[in-house]
Amino acid sequence: ELAALLFAPIVQSVQKLSCPEVAEMTKLVENTFRFVNIGLVNEMAVICDHVGINVWEVIDAASTKPFAFMPHYPGPGVGGECIPVVPFFLHPLARDCGLEADLIEAAGRINDRMPKFVVEKLERLLAERGASLPETYGLILGVAYKQDSSDVRESPALRVIELLLDRGARFSFYDPYVPRVRCNKGVLQSITEEELGQARFDYALLLTPHSVFNYADIVKHVGFVLDTRNR
Repeated sequence: ELAALLFAPIVQSVQKLSCPEVAEMTKLVENTFRFVNIGLVNEMAVICDHVGINVWEVIDAASTKPFAFMPHYPGPGVGGECIPVVPFFLHPLARDCGLEADLIEAAGRINDRMPKFVVEKLERLLAERGASLPETYGLILGVAYKQDSSDVRESPALRVIELLLDRGARFSFYDPYVPRVRCNKGVLQSITEEELGQARFDYALLLTPHSVFNYADIVKHVGFVLDTRNR
């Protein structure tokens, strides 16, 4: 009752539940729902890529069903302080009950594989053009974990960057919300908008679809784009 009184003046509605445990489990279920469904569409994205089907068109078509389908979208992984972390709070609870959280574990494996899938797809696209990562110069677009944010907590872009560096890739990153990031190779600095307009890149890898990006202008400065966000 005291919590409801606290939040009532500042939110549209308050859902009163029977106890804090139910409220906490509600948070876990909501985050886990998204985590598992993102894992599903990420797995579908990998399968569609291998058989030459546009996964975005598939999701759009499935979304026309008027019931029993809620679209989720693939990407280079999952990030933030909630979705990739909170579902695993259920693991010790399940173990204490003698249970296994099988879906959560499976979704975690799928989502964790996405940065590697993105890098390997980029290598494949370069090989089709007779090039390789060390021989080319790339542009990473966005390192925050979500659009129009400066938050890099658990961002899959950081894992993509580390994998690229491990493979000898040469690139710059551009994120107007994140001036610098720290990865296992040290601190990387974002290029400026002015530098972006002056440079020429063999490819661009879109990881975070910030709305401030001028996509029409960016494509003028790159050889091709690997778009993980369907922008």
